Amino acid sequence: MTSALLSTSADLRPQLAVHRLAMAHPGDLSALAALFDAGTVAAEEVVAVIGKTEGNGGVNDFTRGYFTQSLMQLLAERTGRPAEAIWRALPCVLSGGTEGVLSPHYVVFSRRLVPAHAARGASTDPPVDAPADARTIDAASAALAIGTAFSPPTPAQDIGRWTHVRAVAQAVRAAMDQAGIDRPEDVAFVQLKSPCVTSARAQAAAAAGHAVLTADPGRSMAFARAAGAFGAAIALGELPDDPVLEGALLQDFDRFSARASVSSGVEVEANEVIVLGHSTRWQGPLRMGCAPMRDALDIAAVGEALRPLGLTATPQLPAAQAARVAAVFVKCEPDRRGQVRGARHTMLDDTDINAQRHIRGAVGGLVAGVLGDGRLFVSGGAEHQGPDGGGLVAVIAAVA
Repeated sequence: MTSALLSTSADLRPQLAVHRLAMAHPGDLSALAALFDAGTVAAEEVVAVIGKTEGNGGVNDFTRGYFTQSLMQLLAERTGRPAEAIWRALPCVLSGGTEGVLSPHYVVFSRRLVPAHAARGASTDPPVDAPADARTIDAASAALAIGTAFSPPTPAQDIGRWTHVRAVAQAVRAAMDQAGIDRPEDVAFVQLKSPCVTSARAQAAAAAGHAVLTADPGRSMAFARAAGAFGAAIALGELPDDPVLEGALLQDFDRFSARASVSSGVEVEANEVIVLGHSTRWQGPLRMGCAPMRDALDIAAVGEALRPLGLTATPQLPAAQAARVAAVFVKCEPDRRGQVRGARHTMLDDTDINAQRHIRGAVGGLVAGVLGDGRLFVSGGAEHQGPDGGGLVAVIAAVA
């Protein structure tokens, strides 16, 4: 979306719609096709997709590419645009691994201009002891907004370096501008997908006379996530743009973004950015809450994310309130110190099951138990995304 669209007419305002759709397999887009056929969503209105596929979540998780290819083919058929052009303009952020009660699904974000009307707020005011940002997100004049951006393709030799960090920061700012979000504090959540170094990319870089930070694909994914988190933190005012901090990547875990979720994969070449926040230029019933998780057992963080939306779990979210939830995004990390609240865990030492699969299943079960729903985007690899050993949880819901 361009700034021109935001100011097209005083009689029209952009409104965001969010649809959480099930998939029978990683290439199943039938639920989205049904929305197109019913006229609920037009293919041209789709601006971003975030999905959870049932692969292993690793470097060789081809379910992400399978879904992306299927999505681009469907959108190309319905819009008449080349699939390649759509792929380079529409962020499709996917995380593999649906361990435990997690259910494969995808969240479709669409935007359309609708007649402007008197703004409305939530049915209840947030508690007086709510954080400052929680007291402002459901103000009568603000609604959930979305902006997207792509960085230029990231060379393999730049992944995990400060050039990568700055490219992400610039893309986040561009997405904020597109969304009409003027202040970093009005950003609720940033979802990114960054490329990683594969063996082939490392060899190509070496042949061109460049050295990559690491040729290990798994380690490269970690550095990519870390660089993405630092880039978002800079754009949101959580960290300074200081190249000296490059040495803090995957080292100083006291530095993090409390509002960024970063995935990495072989299926992307550039940093894909989705910014969600609140803007007075938008309208509609959707709002978003986000809270950091201090560890894998921090069930209270789920309540903190729900609270500014007027939702209360006692201990599970009532069905009527759960029906208002449009999407949930979670970041988690197996504590690298080998303990959770003083008790030893074995996730890092298990050679049969990857630690990220352990943590996705554990945290996914915790959050699903509160919400009564397994359709959660739960992504491992939370380096510098929320507190060390923890992560974050973000919820989109319609205000009553």
